Amino acid sequence: MAFSSFFVAVIILSFPSSIFPSPDGPLYDYTAYTQCKLEPEDPLYDGGILKNEAATMEFITEGNGTMVSWPAFVLSSLDPSTFYSFSSWIKISGSNSSLITARLSTGNSCVGTVVARHECWSFLKGGFYINSKSNPSLLYFQNSDDKEITITISSASLQPFTKEQWSLQQQYKINTERKRAVTIHVSDKQGARLQGAVIRVEQVSKDFPFGSAINNYIIGNLPYQKWFVERFNAAVFENELKWAATEPKQGVYNYTLADKMLDFVRANQIVARGHNIFWEDPKYIPSWVLNLTDLELELAVKQRITSLMTRDVKSTVDTYISKMRDLQRFGVYMDGIGLESHFEVPNLPLMRAILDKFATLQIPIWLTEVDIANTLGQDTQATYLEDVLREGFSHPSVNGIMLWSALKQNGKCYQMCLTDTNFNNLPAGDTVDRLLKEWQTGVINSQTDEHGTFSFYGFLGEYTVIANFRGKTTNSTFSVSKSDETRHFSIQI
Repeated sequence: MAFSSFFVAVIILSFPSSIFPSPDGPLYDYTAYTQCKLEPEDPLYDGGILKNEAATMEFITEGNGTMVSWPAFVLSSLDPSTFYSFSSWIKISGSNSSLITARLSTGNSCVGTVVARHECWSFLKGGFYINSKSNPSLLYFQNSDDKEITITISSASLQPFTKEQWSLQQQYKINTERKRAVTIHVSDKQGARLQGAVIRVEQVSKDFPFGSAINNYIIGNLPYQKWFVERFNAAVFENELKWAATEPKQGVYNYTLADKMLDFVRANQIVARGHNIFWEDPKYIPSWVLNLTDLELELAVKQRITSLMTRDVKSTVDTYISKMRDLQRFGVYMDGIGLESHFEVPNLPLMRAILDKFATLQIPIWLTEVDIANTLGQDTQATYLEDVLREGFSHPSVNGIMLWSALKQNGKCYQMCLTDTNFNNLPAGDTVDRLLKEWQTGVINSQTDEHGTFSFYGFLGEYTVIANFRGKTTNSTFSVSKSDETRHFSIQI
């Protein structure tokens, strides 16, 4: 069999907008604001079902049984099996700033939070899901800081999405953000197009990092290593790089386990994601550190641990973003954001809204510790895990996902295991395998058309292609990176 030379040419054409038609109904609006404005913007979705509605003062029964009046919207009817995206602009008086929480009286669930100010308008974005038909509910705004303030609401919006609309829009974003149109051109040495050339295309690696935590149980454990490598292209060490593990005694360093784990991931071309260097949780701080004087602690961790160990700040999206902007003003820049993602019952509209807000920083976002609480049954864990993974993978600003499912020698995991100790899938593992298969192009066998071309839509990553025509075969590789334009790859036989 003769193997001939081939060449590669990249041609840029516009990406047809009709390839992935928009789903029916309103498209989700990813707009978010994280800086205070002198005037509120117009409401998203033209207000949705709150169009022309004004908030009224309503009495709410607090947890201690007292009645307090808060601004609220009266929702006379909420549809079952419906996602609701909520947003509004908020301004306060009586205090410089205050944490405002939007809540739904049904289930007293949090709809969203914002740090509101007195001199400008702040944007709150969130949402909720209604499982069954509910009685009239109140969507109210609560001051979470026990301050005597007045809350003013403007440009409020509440937009419903059916489950089908929500799912279709997730798939639409996956198709447009995680895939790209590819056209392969096959010709002979004279440049004549070859119709009927047999084409075999296979995706051999993925651009999107999808991985899991591992621990030292994987060292020398060939079944565990095989199971992991067959699925994931990224890993993070559970505890082996935390301070207590690497410097149990002051000045005595031990990276033996971490180095062996790093050898494993490097040998298998797996991306190793960094974990925290410092953590204020006393369980993960060496005992000798807790006995240091303030000066010694300052020298040890450059004031980082000192500040974390002596404060209890309420963590909200806005406080994190504010701190990150402060760091940027002082010349400190970050390459990305890692969001721990430990869930009980996921609130997908709120999750999406939080991602929208972090996206305003315009740096990559990773979901870094995804799991579902073990207080739920394994089948429910698997269902909720799929919800979270689809939400993360479909969000245009999410650049990687890490599961927090490291298997220990005793067969336990932090909250959620993917397999048993024999590496047989549990329900959550089946969910992961099914999604990994769905989010990979796989093997495509076809032939070129009368123009000598073959087109497909593939997930971003690396591909091999084999072209055969009348006994002549050529092999090549090409990459599909993110772009709105069609990727053209040419082969000459």
